[in-house]
Amino acid sequence: MNHPSETRQVKCGQMFLNYTLTRKPVKNINIRIKPDGRILVSAGKRVPVSYIDNLIKEKQEYIFRVIKRFEERQKRIIPIKYEDGETFKILGEDRKLKVIEGRPETVTSDGKNILLTVKNKDDEKHKEILVNRWLKDLQEEVFNGICKETFRLFEKYGVKYPAIKIRKMKSRWGSCQPQKGIITLNSRLIETPTKCIEYVVLHEFTHFIHPNHSKRFYEFIEGLMPDWKERKKELETF
Repeated sequence: MNHPSETRQVKCGQMFLNYTLTRKPVKNINIRIKPDGRILVSAGKRVPVSYIDNLIKEKQEYIFRVIKRFEERQKRIIPIKYEDGETFKILGEDRKLKVIEGRPETVTSDGKNILLTVKNKDDEKHKEILVNRWLKDLQEEVFNGICKETFRLFEKYGVKYPAIKIRKMKSRWGSCQPQKGIITLNSRLIETPTKCIEYVVLHEFTHFIHPNHSKRFYEFIEGLMPDWKERKKELETF
């Protein structure tokens, strides 16, 4: 279903913010900031545009901060060569890669660094395979651990433990297929703090009880995670 949209402009100090307003049958005003800097707002038909414009002004510091983070992240998007000093974001923290020539070939972490031991330091493709294999194992360990902890909250509602899938996703952090009993998590979640992963997992598990984004859906989440909005905001900066 196509919803009517319009582009609006709000003056914030010496700068202007352009945003796309889409009218949807929603109770809350939702503001989303895309990695390319687009500001998307959804609101009900009866909400005055003046109220929405003022809300954008009130949120301007947060919006500019998120846009700046996206811009900085775009500048850092350069080909990874898996060399000493390259930085990987793991659970919200920067970890530097240290490449050691030797055997056996391993990838470990001391909490601050990722230690890659490889027989040939110049074999870029092989280093990539080893690091990606380590990241995949870490994703499975962290995500499955959080899913099992979260599941304890849902057992009493008759929810069965779902199949947990991990893959790269462009526009979602997670998705749920209640009828098939599947939760899919974005592999990039490993870059975010644990509390953000916990929020995404709880969000997807809640769809087994409320398979929509109704008021009851968010009330249920709030009952289990009162600070979910703060976690969601932090997640939006990644």
